[in-house]
Amino acid sequence: GNRKYLRERGIQCVIPEKDDQKANRKRKGSAGGRPVTYDKEAYKRRNVVERSFNALKQWRGMATRYDKLALTYRSAVVLHAVVIWSAALEKSRLGDTP
Repeated sequence: GNRKYLRERGIQCVIPEKDDQKANRKRKGSAGGRPVTYDKEAYKRRNVVERSFNALKQWRGMATRYDKLALTYRSAVVLHAVVIWSAALEKSRLGDTP
C-alpha cells in the first residue's frame, strides 16, 4: 500500500522489499508481478538519517519533549548534536572508526 501511494504521488521508493513479500511474490509466479526496485544509495543515506535521529533521542528530554519553548528544544538538539559530533571527531582522531 505504501509503495502504491508513493508511486501515485511520483515519489521514488527507497524501501526495500521484505523477505516474506519476496517469497510470496515468487510463489505466485508470473502473477506475482515484477520485483520492487529501489535506489540502494538513497536507502543508505536514509539509514544514516534514521540512526542520527535515534542517537539524538537517547536524551530523555528530547524523546519526551519536556521543553515548552521551541527555542529551548532546538538548543538541546543542537547541543546534543555537537556532543555526538565531537565524540566522533575524537574517535577519528584516535584512529578508531566511529
